[in-house]
Amino acid sequence: MQQNTVKSDYYWMAKAIQLAKKGRYTTSPNPRVGCVIVDEHNHCIGQGYHVKAGTPHAEVHALHQARKSHEKSLDAATAYVTLEPCSHYGRTPPCAEALINANVARVVIAMTDPNPNVSGNGIRKLQEAGIEVVSDIMAAEAAALNPGFVKRMLTGIPFVRVKLGISLDGKIALENGVSQWITGPQARRDVQRHRAQSCCVLTGSGTVLADDPSLLVRPSEAQFSDYPLDEIRQPARVVVDSKGVINGEYQCLNDAHTTLIATCKAHVDTDSQHYLSVTENQGRVDLHALMQALSDKQYNEVWVEAGPGLAGALLEAGLVDELICYQAPKLLGNKGRSMVTLPSFTAIEQSISLSLIENRQVGNDIKLTYRPDTMSPRN
Repeated sequence: MQQNTVKSDYYWMAKAIQLAKKGRYTTSPNPRVGCVIVDEHNHCIGQGYHVKAGTPHAEVHALHQARKSHEKSLDAATAYVTLEPCSHYGRTPPCAEALINANVARVVIAMTDPNPNVSGNGIRKLQEAGIEVVSDIMAAEAAALNPGFVKRMLTGIPFVRVKLGISLDGKIALENGVSQWITGPQARRDVQRHRAQSCCVLTGSGTVLADDPSLLVRPSEAQFSDYPLDEIRQPARVVVDSKGVINGEYQCLNDAHTTLIATCKAHVDTDSQHYLSVTENQGRVDLHALMQALSDKQYNEVWVEAGPGLAGALLEAGLVDELICYQAPKLLGNKGRSMVTLPSFTAIEQSISLSLIENRQVGNDIKLTYRPDTMSPRN
């Protein structure tokens, strides 16, 4: 392949990835995908991205625009797609067939679709139709668009981010429980955006009992400027309630948005849409079984806003993919409440090690994103 062609492929794929990012708040449970179509003169003639499940995919939007703007046929055009075009009939027709019917000459794909219903089949269908296919162009960047979708397809459980708002000395609240507000408005705005891109917000019964939070996205605080839908797609809320203490009086159960109570206790109304029955582990909700249940509901990304007990239990179980700490320049004192509850380790080797993958300032706070060094449960 000529060097100029390689450079062009990376250039246009980068454009497609930027398009895909526009759907980061709305495509769930579908992946975020972007597509750019370029003519034989290396000019963009069509582009699009997937907005919402059940609506046309990125390729369909791009092809529609290309046909309107390009007087000639597309038999010399190249399509750049961030994810392998689908090959099966779901809520929309296969995109591989749409590209074949458009008679494009070439399709450049960032990454193979991890969905077993697609994986490799879309590429094969294009090649059998005589279309040149190039793959693995900016694959890592494309995978980063959809960490939850990729993980759920490969492992059967979602991508889990645990959020903590902490002081400089690692506390989440004063001794008396007061915690509002440790972090500043910019950090809270960033949290709203994380909520918006997640499929569900996970919390514990203790947080609901203490704070009665809504855990919904607050548009005025998130301050979206380019949200692609008229109304905010609110994440589901999932409350871990091992002891069966949550009742219908809390606002998360009375605001017309989805809330699931994950419990292993018997309820007279366990068939209610509010309850998610999960097997128990030593009298508590089995967190591994919970993640499998959330995967069954096609939840790709789980955002955790919980107390130190649930946060620590998820870390101990090896279920945390990212730990995000918003650290405020405050000192709450040695009697403040610790950020996570963990066993009393007796050796440094027993501690949970983390790798810092991002460090940036958000207002007057620091956002620290860590990845646990091991994802296997601790002994």
